[in-house]
Amino acid sequence: MTAANGSPATPARAHSSGSSPDRTGPGVRASAATRHSRRTAAARPPQRGFVKIAVLALVFLFGVIFAGAFNAGLAYTNRMEFCVSCHTMQTNYEEYKESLHYKNQSGVQATCADCHVPKEFVPKMITKVVAAKDVYHEIIGTIDTPEKFEAHRWDMASRVWDKMRRSNSRECRTCHDLANMDLSEQGRSARSRHARAEEKGQTCIDCHSGIVHEEPLGPPPSDPPREPSTAAGHGIGADSAGASGNG
Repeated sequence: MTAANGSPATPARAHSSGSSPDRTGPGVRASAATRHSRRTAAARPPQRGFVKIAVLALVFLFGVIFAGAFNAGLAYTNRMEFCVSCHTMQTNYEEYKESLHYKNQSGVQATCADCHVPKEFVPKMITKVVAAKDVYHEIIGTIDTPEKFEAHRWDMASRVWDKMRRSNSRECRTCHDLANMDLSEQGRSARSRHARAEEKGQTCIDCHSGIVHEEPLGPPPSDPPREPSTAAGHGIGADSAGASGNG
């Protein structure tokens, strides 16, 4: 192009001399907004992640509290003081205090739970649940007099014996395991009886019923199953930590 006077035309400039470029266009504004958003996000912690961490921490805390309370409850209900706190357990407790399980030359004491509560978790939980019925019988006074107690003693004891046979005297074997006995160190009578019991596949309760609690009037534990009585209908003393039977 040439000017009217014939000289070359100079292209028009978008900006006047000395002015800065336009920095207010849509693209520039969008870029600035993006940078501001990133700075804001970096300045504060992500809320969603914080909530997740807080929830997990609370769940863990409540789990620890529940587990601690649960174990404390199990330990408390295994205490001998708890087992004999019911009035109906006083007869059993007095008999127990006269036994070698309560006091002996070695000073090793077998408590109520040692003989009546399994160590394994599932059998222990079953025993604890079933034992809740003892509270009911304590309230209604099923065996709240010596006469009632003696009337039901055979049935209660035989239920405990039956339970011990079914578990192969599991609780006895916590302390006394025939497989670990050195028969040569025992007296002649004990050595002979234990050897014979091992040959016959007998379990501890077959020979050792009545070593803690008084033997009830009735057939010996090796006899055929007894006819169910009124106490059997109620299910007194079966499978519980405070079982009113013989150990």
